Amino acid sequence: MTLPHDPLKLRQLARQRYDAHRDVARRLGRRPPRDLDAVIHGWHEELFDKVDCLECGRCCRALGPRVLPRDVQRLASFWAVTADHVEKTWLHRDEDGDLVFSMPCPFLGDDNSCEVYDARPRACQEYPHTDVKKMHKLLGLALRNRATCPVVFEIFERLTVRYP
Repeated sequence: MTLPHDPLKLRQLARQRYDAHRDVARRLGRRPPRDLDAVIHGWHEELFDKVDCLECGRCCRALGPRVLPRDVQRLASFWAVTADHVEKTWLHRDEDGDLVFSMPCPFLGDDNSCEVYDARPRACQEYPHTDVKKMHKLLGLALRNRATCPVVFEIFERLTVRYP
């Protein structure tokens, strides 16, 4: 297994494999096997033991996570500023009206570390969402994340083999 670390290569592979990945996501979303969570969680653990997110950081450059009010409060406490300051300084409303970071994330360090790691939004904490219960409900989201995260791409590659 060689995870595609080059962002252009990953996007290209994700485009090439889209139909196969979409088909397995649809199939498993409609009729998830009993072992789906255990299988994906096992792969999640295995793959993240081999991947150092600090060598990548694409999620923090490309994906604008939804920032919930409790996330705003946590960031405000972390920086000892008001929630209003957090919103005006680092956030904007997207086309759906959700608060999101401008991209790349304003807290992404030059070494791909997170300046607010202990106070980061829930969406950041849970990304790439491959270790959650009832994974079949998040396969659509995971399908979109394949072009950003090499671990998610590899999980989809494995899903197409295990559940043809």
